[in-house]
Amino acid sequence: MDFMLEEELIDLMTHCLQNPESSDVEEKKQRISQIGKELYDDGGVDAMENFFFAIRNRIQEEIKKDPQPFRSLWNGISDEWKY
Repeated sequence: MDFMLEEELIDLMTHCLQNPESSDVEEKKQRISQIGKELYDDGGVDAMENFFFAIRNRIQEEIKKDPQPFRSLWNGISDEWKY
């Protein structure tokens, strides 16, 4: 499951970064938020941190863009997650 979620997050964030004006960006951001909730439910804030770290590194390497702004999509899932 972790590998599939990681790949899905990379695809979603990459699409949003490369196509910010696309009509489906809001839908993709909603899915990013849902995945954050799934990660939290499965492994808490540590799982969220670990996933985002790996995803950020990979996206920066592959498309030279920073997905850091998407961290805020997970705000509200836990009191510990404040970005």
